[in-house]
Parts: sequence; C-alpha cells; structure tokens
Amino acid sequence: MKITRVQTFPLFLSREDADDSYAGDTGVAHRGYVIRPPWRSLYSPGYETLLVKIETDEGLVGWGEALAPVAPEVVAAVVDHLLAPLILGEDPRSVRTLWHRMTESMRERGHLTGHQADAMAAVDIALWDLWGHATGLSVSELAGGRFAEILPTYVSGIRGNDDAERVDKATAFVESGVRRIKLHLGTDIRTDLATYDAIRAVHPDLDLALDAHWTYRLGEAKALGRELDDRRAWFFEAPLAPEDVEGHRDLAASLATPIAIGEAMRSRFEFTDWLARRAVGLTQPDIGRTGITEGLAIAAVADAFHAQVAPHHSAAFGLAMAAGVHVAASATSLLAFEYQPFTLPVANLILTTPLEVRPDGGFIVPTGPGLGVTVDEAAVAQFVRR
Repeated sequence: MKITRVQTFPLFLSREDADDSYAGDTGVAHRGYVIRPPWRSLYSPGYETLLVKIETDEGLVGWGEALAPVAPEVVAAVVDHLLAPLILGEDPRSVRTLWHRMTESMRERGHLTGHQADAMAAVDIALWDLWGHATGLSVSELAGGRFAEILPTYVSGIRGNDDAERVDKATAFVESGVRRIKLHLGTDIRTDLATYDAIRAVHPDLDLALDAHWTYRLGEAKALGRELDDRRAWFFEAPLAPEDVEGHRDLAASLATPIAIGEAMRSRFEFTDWLARRAVGLTQPDIGRTGITEGLAIAAVADAFHAQVAPHHSAAFGLAMAAGVHVAASATSLLAFEYQPFTLPVANLILTTPLEVRPDGGFIVPTGPGLGVTVDEAAVAQFVRR
C-alpha cells in the first residue's frame, strides 16, 4: 500500500454558521482576528481549522486535523510544501517511521513547535486513521487497548454575562449529573474568586478548577493559589506566562492545588523538562497540536513522573476531538478529558455520525476503524477557504 495523494482543507465557519464563537462577545477586532482581554492570544471571530486527507493506491483514505484556530492556511502550506513530499509513495502503516522522518526534517524549521508541529499533528492523525482502516482496528486498539469505554470528563467553560447567569448554567449541568467543571477566568484575583465561589456553591460535591489563561504574575498567582488551596480546588491551569518554567516550578512548590499545563506544548521533550523540574502537576497535551504518536509518548512520560493526564481540547473540530478521545482512552494515568459543550456541535458539523457525550458528561469512545468517525465531505467543501 502506498500513499498517492495528500490534500489540505483550511476551514472557516462564521459565527452564524457555528451559532457560536470561542472569542465571545468581548473581543477586540485585530486585523480580521480578535483579542479577548484579559487573554492575550488571537482568536477567530468564528471557527477555523485545518483538515488533511491522505489517499492510497488501494482506495483507503485517512483524515486528520490540526488545532489551527487562526490562519489554517499557514499550516496547510507547511503540509503541502514540506510534509506531503516526505510521505508520498510511502506505506501509510509505517506511522512511527514517517513521524520520525517528519520531525527530523523540521529540526531547523521550528522542529516540534509552532505551525510546523501543528502540521505534523494533522498528518500523523490522518496516518493513524488510515492505519486503522487498513487493519479494521480503532486508534485506541492500535495503541494497545482502551482503559475505558466511556471517558471521565469535565465541563470546560461556563458562559454568562455575570455570575448569576453562570450559576444558572452550572446548575443545569449539575442537575444532569456533571460533577466536574473548569472555569475560564484570569481577570483579577477578586473577580476570579467571586466567580469561583458562586459556582462552587452550586453543589457540595462539585470538583472545580480555574483556568487563568496565562494572565497572572508570580506573586498574584501565589496569592490566588493560596485561596484555591483553602477552597480545595481541583486544579489551577495556566497561571503564568507559558515561557516561565521556573515561575511555575516555584508556584507548584508553594501550593497544594495541582498546577495544570500543556496546551501550549507540542512534544515529549517540553513535557519532560517541565516534569523533571516539578513545574507541572497535571499534564494537558492537545492532540490537535501533538498528533497521536507524540501524544501517546507524552502520556507515557507523564506516567513515568507519576503525573496524571487530562488532554486539552478547545476550538478544533471532530477529527482532532476523536483523536484526543482515543489517546485519552489509551492513557494509563488519565484524570479526565476536556469537554466544551459549546464546541461539540461545531465539531460534529463535519461528521456524518456525531461524537457522543452522555448527559453526565461522559465521552463515548468511538469503536469503528481508525478514528471511528466518518467525514462529511460535502460539509467540508462548504466551509473550505482558499
């Protein structure tokens, strides 16, 4: 079996198409994209992603996706011009060999970071999907088996104009059986704690985490972290700038609440560095940025340091989500998989059969070949942007 064609599909869904936007209502326009204070990163005014389709001479097809929430055309160019020539004519079942070839080729081109890594992740996911279709096995079976058929999850993000609205929405989730929630905050200590306390009061058995989106300085993060310790918070995510490894190490050493890090990282080498320095207590690789091969390696490294894994998932669509679910199901030290109710309907727009989440938030692991999902190519064509 040989790879005969690699195609890229940069997708854009407007806010109206998706009936939602990860940027929210408070974003400030910035040359076609949005910055949502106090968060620093660019966001799309709608939803963007990159899909990759790999075809073979035997008629089998594999699909992958990069978490490319802004400018997916950039990631597509890396695939088209740099990665596709490396894998054309090769056996798609040689996933580890091809992953090694791609990573070695990028050593002076960004190596395992940035858009290069995102591009490799999309190709890698497509190769695993193709391998699964060639064997009839799911990705998690190819990875050695599943530890769970239904993944523990947490609801990520309780939206609302004020805490009263957030409490109403959190209450509805709790009434459906949800007992784990992560808040997307990072405004200031007083405001964050007010929101945290309001949601925490919804149910006595609620596990509640706080994501600060990299907004605090070390002293502020320590002050907030001590308050979270007093409240027995579930975890404290992305408290400091992502470049500040030593600051995170200092913070982690001073708090009982686990420090959760990972969405900005893309390789086992980055995670090993942070874990060795005890700068992270809960690892959060995003498979749309790491790919499946590297994601499984990251989970193994975390396990070697006795740290749990809670894979990140935000604005990617159904293929990256399915890949993340399979890696999570294969991880020996899984804590939970991130579930954003607002992104699930968007993720399912490009699938002929939807990914499923139970009312209590449990993610059902697809059991079909490869990723276990089927792409709706008509939907993909509708949203392609060139």
